[in-house]
Amino acid sequence: MIIRTIEWSPDTPAHLTPGSVVMVDQTLLPGELTYLRIRDVQSVWRAIQTLQVRGAPAIGIAAAMGVTVAIQALPETTTGELTSAALQAADYLATSRPTAVNLFWALDRMRGVIRASGALPPHEFKNRLARESMTIRDEDAAMCRAIGRHGAELLRDGDTVLTHCNAGGLATAEYGTALAPIYVATSQNKHIHVYADETRPLLQGARLTAWELMQAGVDVTLICDNMAAHVMKTKTINAVMVGADRIAANGDTANKIGTYGLAVLAKAHGIPFYVLAPSSTFDLSLDSGARIPIEERAAEEITMGFGKRTAPEGVKTYSPAFDVTPGGLITAIVCEKGILAPPFQTTLQSLLLI
Repeated sequence: MIIRTIEWSPDTPAHLTPGSVVMVDQTLLPGELTYLRIRDVQSVWRAIQTLQVRGAPAIGIAAAMGVTVAIQALPETTTGELTSAALQAADYLATSRPTAVNLFWALDRMRGVIRASGALPPHEFKNRLARESMTIRDEDAAMCRAIGRHGAELLRDGDTVLTHCNAGGLATAEYGTALAPIYVATSQNKHIHVYADETRPLLQGARLTAWELMQAGVDVTLICDNMAAHVMKTKTINAVMVGADRIAANGDTANKIGTYGLAVLAKAHGIPFYVLAPSSTFDLSLDSGARIPIEERAAEEITMGFGKRTAPEGVKTYSPAFDVTPGGLITAIVCEKGILAPPFQTTLQSLLLI
C-alpha cells in the first residue's frame, strides 16, 4: 500500500492555482484514515504544529505548499505585492516547529524561487510557486525510494529490524526513510521481521508504524519503549533502523526522543545502528549536535495522553520531543546517494559533492 501522505490538488486541470494541500490527518490514525483539504496558510501552520502532518520530509513539503496557499487567494495586483506576501508566509511557517531542518530547507528553497520569479505576471508567479512545491514533493518520493534501494543492501532474508517512532511513508512524501529498506527488501522476496517501539508519549510507533507495516503486509511486532533492551538481549535483532530530523556535520543526529537510548543499547549488544534520511536533512552549518535546537512539547502530552489524565494535576514535566545521538554510536548513515560510513565529518561533505 503506497500512502501519498501529502500532495497539491489544483481546482482545475488547466492551472495549478487555485488549489489545496491534501494530507493525511495523522492524529486520527490508526482508527481512521482521513484526508485534510487545506486552503489557507494558518491551517497549514496548525497542521504542522499539532502533528496532523509530521515527519521531517513531510513537514518540509507541507511548508512549501503552505507558501502557495498563502498567496493564491490574494488579488492579482502586482507581483511585487505577491512576493512580499509569500516571503511573509515563509517566515510565519518557519515558526511552526524548530528541530526538523527539512522545514527550513524547503522554505529557503521557496524563498529562492520567490525572489527569482519577480518578473513573472501575477498568475504565473502563483503557478511557479505551486510547481516548485510539487517538485519538492516528487523529489522527496524519489529520494526515499533511493534510500530504500541502498538500505536494502544491508538486509538479508530472515533479518529482524528494530525501529523507533515513524519513518515510513507517513513521515515523507511516500515510501519513507527507515522503513524504505524494509519495503524494498520485501519486494525482493526477503522476509523481514520488524519490532516497532510504541514511542511515547504520542505513540507514533504504535499508531503509525505498526499500522503502516501491517497495511504493507510486513511482519511486525509492537513493543513498549522500555522493552527494547530485553528484546535486544533475548531476541535476534540484526539491525536498528531509524530516521532523522537533523544531522550535523559530524554525524550527530536528532531524532524522536528515545533514539539516543536505543543507540546506546545497540552499542552494548553489538547491533548495527543505522540512520536513514534524505540529504535535505543534513545541516552542515552545525559542527555538532550540541547546536541542534530541541523542541519541547506541552506538558499535556505526558499528563493527559489522548485526553485522559494519567498523572497528578500540577506535577512538573519535562517533555523534549527529540534527542541527539552522537555520531560515534552510528554504524552508517544512508541517504539517497549511498551508504556513508564514519568518519562522518569527511563522508558527509564528500557525498554531497557528488
